[in-house]
Amino acid sequence: MANITLFAQVISHLPKENIRKIIKSSGSDKHCKGYNTWSQFVSMIFSQFSGCDSVRDISNGLKSATGNLNHLGINRAPSKSTVAYQNANRDSSVFRGIFYSLFQYFGQQALWQRRKFRFKMPIKLLDSTLVSLTLSIYDWAHYTTTKGAVKMHTLLDYDSLLPEFVNITDGKTTDNKAAFDIELHPYSIVVADRGYCDYSLLNNWDSSNVFFVVRHKDNIRYKSIEELPLPEKHAQNVLIDEIIEFELSAAKSKYPKRLRRIAVWNDEHGFEIELLTNNFTLAASSIAALYKARWNIEIFFRNLKQLLRIKSFIGTSRNAVETQIWTAMTTMLILTWLKHIARYKWALANLVVTLRLNTFTKIDLQKWLDQPFTPPPETIEND
Repeated sequence: MANITLFAQVISHLPKENIRKIIKSSGSDKHCKGYNTWSQFVSMIFSQFSGCDSVRDISNGLKSATGNLNHLGINRAPSKSTVAYQNANRDSSVFRGIFYSLFQYFGQQALWQRRKFRFKMPIKLLDSTLVSLTLSIYDWAHYTTTKGAVKMHTLLDYDSLLPEFVNITDGKTTDNKAAFDIELHPYSIVVADRGYCDYSLLNNWDSSNVFFVVRHKDNIRYKSIEELPLPEKHAQNVLIDEIIEFELSAAKSKYPKRLRRIAVWNDEHGFEIELLTNNFTLAASSIAALYKARWNIEIFFRNLKQLLRIKSFIGTSRNAVETQIWTAMTTMLILTWLKHIARYKWALANLVVTLRLNTFTKIDLQKWLDQPFTPPPETIEND
């Protein structure tokens, strides 16, 4: 057993000094009385851990933990009006800064290195997901004439399977246009779906020494320059490996260089996948495996929407929505870290549900992560 709750122990593992520096530099606590940025941050993380659906649930849930709030660094539970007001008015950028700081902090501990690919170039998975909103309530979230939405343009780090960059826009912003705002480091590999097969974007990546693997559209016009030999024994699903260049002058003006085109047969779904890349050294099977790894970002989006509160929002302003998204991303980062330090082989969904049931249970966090279903030892009573 422990003296403080599971949730308080999770919060205690966060680098509070780093978070305080971000809060101080942002000036988000200026003229603040009582409910400061740290209190709001903990309240929103609590709402994700416990599955709160409203500001009333957050307020009542923290009130039920009376006596334990000092371990969270909170003096008293906030009222529902206070939570709603600060979510709408305190700039969400401070929570974005906290997320990136925690991503760097946990990433430096090298707790979740993956070794599927042997080459040393960092792999980044790029995609976006749409979160539908009611246009009559969220009138700022433009998408169609009858529907509202926000879009999360996400760059996922393959080693940690966590986002290292997120750009939140309205639903009308296209993937290829938003991708220009995503910074990619030279000599990294970005893997994306056909929505990012924009020749100007590909040329921008190539000019920055960034390798890309994208699925190309069906209507591209090209001519084959050279056919490369296919593997004789392994990777029999590789159908074509060739060097091409674009035929149309409009396409050549946007991407004048040569590209490598690879066609791969997908046995699982029974169709052909056609890929473009500017990497001429990796084996065709490795290029195909890289594109297959892109599915991890779809899994990330699924987990984010199904396990956390990201499809329904407790505030209607843009700032409140972005605050909830950034704190949900921070919660996903914390949950992933807990999953990787545990000896027990948790499924992420089981970890979320079990933590939700034991938020205020007083038991040692590491022992609970390692042996969650082991009953406590029986006490021997003296006659």
